Amino acid sequence: MPHHTPLIATLAVGLVLAFVFGTLAARLRLPPLAGYLLAGVICGPFTPGFVADQSLSVEISEIGVILLMFGVGLHFSLKDLMAVKFIAIPGAIVQIAVATLLGMGLAWWMDWSLGAGLVFGLALSVASTVVLLRALEERHLMDSKRGRIAVGWLIVEDLVMVLALVLLPALSGMLGGKAEEGADGNLAFDLLLTLGKVTAFIVLMLVVGRRVVPWLLAKVAGTGSRELFTLAVLAIAMGIAFGSAKLFDVSFALGAFFAGMVLNESELSHEAAENSLPLRDAFAVLFFVSVGMLFNPAILVQHPWPVLGTFLVIIVGKSIAATLIVLVFRHPLSTALTISASLAQIGEFSFILASLGVGLELLPEEGRDLILAGAILSIMVNPLLFLAIDRLQPWLERREGHRLKGGTHHAADVDEPPPITERDHAILIGHGRVGRLVSNRLRELGIPLVVIEDGRDQIADLRESGFSAVLGNAAKQDVLERAQVKQARWLLIAIPNGFEAGEIAQYARSVNPGLEIMARAHFDAEVDHLQHRGADLVIMGEREIARSMIAHITDDIDPHARTDGAPDGQPDNEPDGHPNAA
Repeated sequence: MPHHTPLIATLAVGLVLAFVFGTLAARLRLPPLAGYLLAGVICGPFTPGFVADQSLSVEISEIGVILLMFGVGLHFSLKDLMAVKFIAIPGAIVQIAVATLLGMGLAWWMDWSLGAGLVFGLALSVASTVVLLRALEERHLMDSKRGRIAVGWLIVEDLVMVLALVLLPALSGMLGGKAEEGADGNLAFDLLLTLGKVTAFIVLMLVVGRRVVPWLLAKVAGTGSRELFTLAVLAIAMGIAFGSAKLFDVSFALGAFFAGMVLNESELSHEAAENSLPLRDAFAVLFFVSVGMLFNPAILVQHPWPVLGTFLVIIVGKSIAATLIVLVFRHPLSTALTISASLAQIGEFSFILASLGVGLELLPEEGRDLILAGAILSIMVNPLLFLAIDRLQPWLERREGHRLKGGTHHAADVDEPPPITERDHAILIGHGRVGRLVSNRLRELGIPLVVIEDGRDQIADLRESGFSAVLGNAAKQDVLERAQVKQARWLLIAIPNGFEAGEIAQYARSVNPGLEIMARAHFDAEVDHLQHRGADLVIMGEREIARSMIAHITDDIDPHARTDGAPDGQPDNEPDGHPNAA
């Protein structure tokens, strides 16, 4: 190699291996996360071949943690939690306690310290957000009662882990680990000092941040520059995370989480999430690769019984606890099994806790290896648990249908999304700034409308406003089918992603040849792509602005002149020959 470029080598090899093994995992119907972890194992120091730079990997993983936690905060929904608070809050707390005690018992069997057992148990108690949401989305459960309970439960778990990340450094000395820098040995004082700093940071964010951050984002959006807007979102995430660590001694993770929460207050939060998603996804992948690099596969052979015990705590212990808790709250068995399967895996918070525990000298490196082994195995087995539930579903439906008639359960326990009854209707994909204008006008005209949106908060608001709505990504064929695309008359694609819009248009055209498809575009290439995929009308903002300006000038010169923006004597086409593009 002509130049010594460890950063480029680490990024390039990590991303390439993540792509290869992530794709392989997806082909095997496993979460890609398992592939990313395996990619890290392959380029780690414990396997032959290329070894990535460990120190750089740690820094890259820190950026991954910041952006992951920023994403968690950006999608944090108090409304989701409050809708199922009577089961999600007590259920999640009891399940965390049970799983933590089981982990501590396993740690005691391995002669670890109390502090090691506490970190180990906490790491085994929290499910992966990525894996859980994907599993629910694949089975169209996000919009069901059991899906909402699972999401609310996950929110509580995440909040408890955020609290653990705050308190562990202050409690480390007492638990047998390395005392926090600057601590004077007085536990009560150290704890109060930590809570005081965290409280000051939270108050600053809630009082000042929730006003300044949305205002700043709105000002940047007013410039019309997409790259400046995306840069502003990332600067807010990284700047608040770094500033909170330097000024208030709180973790990067907590700072990024509150940056996301504050940004969620803005009307532009949906655009912020969408624009920052590619970079968040890329660094999330690198985070999981970096975590995989720390895993020593030899532990599977050298310590098989602790690995098995860890796996059983995650798969069996947590599942039984969650099932019993949900049944105690008198919910159906199908709800209990869905929630228990959703939580029967561990992921990103577990890795963050494990890294913190090792850094504080609370958790031995063997504990981190066990957590990683448990994560990889549980993520691989998790789809099989859902497959088993799918096989049981006919029996569960017959059983619960019978019990429902007998009055054992309320209908709300087994509710599903409201059915779509519209026919000869319009389907609107995306309910951002453009989508809201379209939906309001269609309602005024009395045209039946179904909105497809992938944000849970937006779906709830739409239904409260009286719209029929489908939760999901319209690029997935079954989501369009749930919106009754075969019976629709118009399809309006208001999302700014040209690639996804093209996939949507192509499938919609294949199942409903008479459908009139309209889409938006930002570039000439997107216009070509969308028309090639079946769109009848593609509207590009810049062309529409130019058309309106020319129409206004021609009106001033000659009120009887054409107002469609085309010069006299020429067909009403765009310069590049697209008659349907606007």
